[in-house]
Amino acid sequence: MRVLHFYKTYFPDSVGGVEQVIRQMCVSTGRLGVTNQVLSLSRDDDLAPFDYEGHAVHRAPLNFEVASNAVSLQSIGMLARMARDADVVHYHFPWPFMDLAHFLARIDKPTVVTYHSDIVRQKTLLRLYQPLKHRFLASVDSIVATSPNYLASSAVLDRYRDKTRVITFGLDKSSYPEADQARLDAWRARVGPKFFLFVGVLRYYKGLHILLDAVAGTDYPVVIVGAGPIEQELKAHAERLGLRTVMFVGAVDDLDKAALLKLCYAVAFPSHLRSEAFGISLLEGAMYGKPMISSEIGTGTTYINVHGETGLVVPPSDHASLRAAMRKLWDEPELAAAMGRRAEARYWRLFTSETMAEGYVKLYQELVARKATVGLAPAARLG
Repeated sequence: MRVLHFYKTYFPDSVGGVEQVIRQMCVSTGRLGVTNQVLSLSRDDDLAPFDYEGHAVHRAPLNFEVASNAVSLQSIGMLARMARDADVVHYHFPWPFMDLAHFLARIDKPTVVTYHSDIVRQKTLLRLYQPLKHRFLASVDSIVATSPNYLASSAVLDRYRDKTRVITFGLDKSSYPEADQARLDAWRARVGPKFFLFVGVLRYYKGLHILLDAVAGTDYPVVIVGAGPIEQELKAHAERLGLRTVMFVGAVDDLDKAALLKLCYAVAFPSHLRSEAFGISLLEGAMYGKPMISSEIGTGTTYINVHGETGLVVPPSDHASLRAAMRKLWDEPELAAAMGRRAEARYWRLFTSETMAEGYVKLYQELVARKATVGLAPAARLG
């Protein structure tokens, strides 16, 4: 089984939730006999293909971007050529240029779309894009929602329920490095013995301004891991609030992230908009057995974090409720520890990479078999 993934960016050009999901898909389905290739765009001068953890990565030159929509004319020809050798083409939505490339490359192989998120922010451009979006989603063979919550709350997916199934994202804990004691001690000395942790790209929908407002007037230590387009804005906001227990540590490598996940008291994940469709960083917290605080936004975050079981769920954009949730976990360590244990148990039950891989391999096999059946039908009639 040969699968071609197509998305606008991938390792090593960028590190984010979608990239991590594609990586976990490729590695985990690879163990089940799938040969994966990834086609993405890059500004790098050296675009030679390379092997990444057992799958091939091909990159086309990124020509320009419009409203975060990356465009590469060269990728259309590459998509067409690579699709000819693939059994399944696996798209990752949203990326409007991808929809256009699908039609221009005249893809006629079985197609899967992992529906990572509705388009939330670009309202004007979205109206222009609507016809292409629906033509694309109508043309593909199968759509995958990443949680039952998102399928239930997305008006777009509601139009395609007949060909949409749920396969949740999964992580392979064994692929995360184990931080040595010296690294753990160094971080403990830097951040203290008890702290809330946020990990993620610093984007508008992550709700970090709400987290900063929630911490104002308290002495709760918060460690913010990540970099991104609103980093300076957030630091300025923290300065205005006079926050002295919030630490921005920037982007860190996998070993340092693993160390901080192991050391933290709880995970704070204040994303307040539907652009946060799942929450890979939240799932990492569950995987490490940490109690979680998140917001109810009708997406996968509340499928990962079940209120009162694995953590606390608060209304979005409500810093007072977020502060109260932080206080409850902080003041009740036995409750927090129990929630953390249940969070880890839920990870092992629902969110492993093996479970995700089995779901996708079954889907790939179904689509290939259906295509073969359709292809045989004319011959059968001739007989």
